Amino acid sequence: MSRILIQNGRVIDPSQQIDRVMNLLIEGDKIAAHGAHSTGQEMVIDAGGKIVSPGLIDMHVHLREPGREEDETIRTGTAAALAGGFTSIACIPNTEPPIDTQAAVEFVRDQANRADNCNVFVIACVSKNREGKELAEIAQLYAAGAVAFTDDGAPVYDAELMRRAFEYCLMFDKPVLNHAEILELTKQGVMHEGLVSLQLGLGGIPAAAEDVMVSRDIALAEATGGRLHIMHVSTAGSVEALRRAKKRNVRVTAEVTPHHLTLTDECLRSFDSNYKMNPPLRSQDHIQACISALADGTLDVIATDHAPHAQEKKMQELDLAPFGIIGLETCLGLVVTKLIEPGHLDWPTALAKMTINPAKILGISKGTLDVGADADVTIIDPDVRWTVDPAKFHSKSTNTPFGGWVLRGQATTVIVGGRVKFTR
Repeated sequence: MSRILIQNGRVIDPSQQIDRVMNLLIEGDKIAAHGAHSTGQEMVIDAGGKIVSPGLIDMHVHLREPGREEDETIRTGTAAALAGGFTSIACIPNTEPPIDTQAAVEFVRDQANRADNCNVFVIACVSKNREGKELAEIAQLYAAGAVAFTDDGAPVYDAELMRRAFEYCLMFDKPVLNHAEILELTKQGVMHEGLVSLQLGLGGIPAAAEDVMVSRDIALAEATGGRLHIMHVSTAGSVEALRRAKKRNVRVTAEVTPHHLTLTDECLRSFDSNYKMNPPLRSQDHIQACISALADGTLDVIATDHAPHAQEKKMQELDLAPFGIIGLETCLGLVVTKLIEPGHLDWPTALAKMTINPAKILGISKGTLDVGADADVTIIDPDVRWTVDPAKFHSKSTNTPFGGWVLRGQATTVIVGGRVKFTR
């Protein structure tokens, strides 16, 4: 049995309220002991000056396979995840065809096993073919291994279908994840509706389009007792609705992306399509509301919404370019540089939102360094400075607005199931 001893690192495990310098022993594919010392029989990793965290988890990743392998494959997407420090990701079902059958779930799991990079958990469709008309075979998808359900890329628009989805998923204690958007309010929109969109003459996507759908979903979750997770929150109105719902003990959780915490609609003055995403980059007041909500626990998770697009698709004029950017390889650096360094979040709070919180929402046995847990570990250099170079990405696509940024903090060693899968 292989043994790895991680020495001298600052171990931060929010699941156990651990934050101290200590050794960590891995035997086989499990965490074996805290505070162990070398017997000379182990592979030793010196983590002096570094942070030892439970393996990072991203619960919102578009892997594009099957159907859009020109943008990303399961192999390249999981390689990008490792490079970003992620040991587990959950993939979104807006593939071609969508992940709405047992066979589709099994295909993704098989491809992930062949790639043998990080753990891949499958999120399946709420509705058949993601058409929003008929409920997918939730029980069969759950039996095949689906950990949650969403039609992301589009909202579950029919309120009755959403109500039934809550009721059905409740049988398996699984969440329904929704992309909150009132489509009638966002037609022809390419950016946040506000002063900048008016000045640029570009179609706007109002904050109300998100706020209204979030309020509807909260009401339905409250009525059914179902589990709701709001994806990529971007507005102050959504944050306030979530805060009130949590005080009423509605079973609701929510995520925010690094780009919605770091970039504003002012970026669109460049007309660069790498700033086009949905929900759009908002104004500074919305960003501040989201940062405050992360700090006070209203927002539970930091997720990337990693959305690869081949260059020939993305580098079109704004009206034609698809929404979305990649994020797996820049997420950790942005969190350190823009949230931890300025003092908005401390390390334990930030890591909780990237480890145990998404694990609990998805119901997966990950996100902890407890003895006996799966040996998924991310070792982070919190001080290293590095320049974002899309040409060096492991992802198949390069659609990022962060090229050339100097970030602080990067994963240096990534261990999945007791095996060192990535070193830098």
